[in-house]
Amino acid sequence: MSVEGSHLHSLGTTGYPMGVMQDSWSSAGPNRVLEGDNLPVLRAFADESFTLCYMDPPFNTGRTQTRRTTTARGSSEGTRGGFGGKRYDVTLEKLMSYDDSFSDYWSFLSPRLEEAWRVLKPEGTLYVHLDWREVHYAKVALDLIFGRDHFLNEIIWAYDYGAKAKTRWPTKHDTILVYVKDPSRYIFNSDDIDREPYMAPGLVGPEKAARGKLPTDVWWHTIVSPTGKEKTGYATQKPLGILRRIIQASSNPGDWVLDPFAGSGSTGHAAALLGRKFVLIDSHEPALDIMKERLSVYL
Repeated sequence: MSVEGSHLHSLGTTGYPMGVMQDSWSSAGPNRVLEGDNLPVLRAFADESFTLCYMDPPFNTGRTQTRRTTTARGSSEGTRGGFGGKRYDVTLEKLMSYDDSFSDYWSFLSPRLEEAWRVLKPEGTLYVHLDWREVHYAKVALDLIFGRDHFLNEIIWAYDYGAKAKTRWPTKHDTILVYVKDPSRYIFNSDDIDREPYMAPGLVGPEKAARGKLPTDVWWHTIVSPTGKEKTGYATQKPLGILRRIIQASSNPGDWVLDPFAGSGSTGHAAALLGRKFVLIDSHEPALDIMKERLSVYL
């Protein structure tokens, strides 16, 4: 199927009509991997289509993007303005005038965050995975788009692998911002989440030590091993363990999970293993080739 400015292709099926993106997402429908620029694809989805959206956008490590213009949703509309109202608009304007590379990145990311808000169901949750370069900017933007009281967590994914800096504290973590569509009705399945061992099991007694503890907002989890079975060869592949935890917590079996920057397909793989349905979007041929091989049994 085609949408203006973007060619879409499901690796599991061919010849989807235009209306397929507007269909209700039932558990009887097929999982989908779609090729194309994710912004026009997102705009083609119906409102409130997904329970969970995980976004792992480019981290802007090179600080280069093509400049675009956009109008941020928020305080001027008076519907979901964050704390302080127009102060956020002023903050963003100052950032954009001060830092051209931020302006480029904000113009790239902001409309995709707005679309994520639109396609989430009332009980839905957005996870945005970034590193230290952009996460503070994204937090301001998400407070504006969702509303500050819709912020649920800042998750720190800490790992210990790769080169170590000797002129500063080595940077060994990513940040995942978590926002909910409706603070009064979002899904959080604490009983389903994988548990972790206590750091000092002797302090909690044998019964609690055997059960383990609910993870905090700091997740110690290794990266994908370069020589492990999970490795697909995709440079920015995220571990299944991270995606499993997110999907277990913020969706139920049969729910639809969306990943607009799908990469190696870890979100779809984890969703399928947990009995969820998935829609993945990417525009890069290597990613699509990897997902076709990795996810063929689920499509």
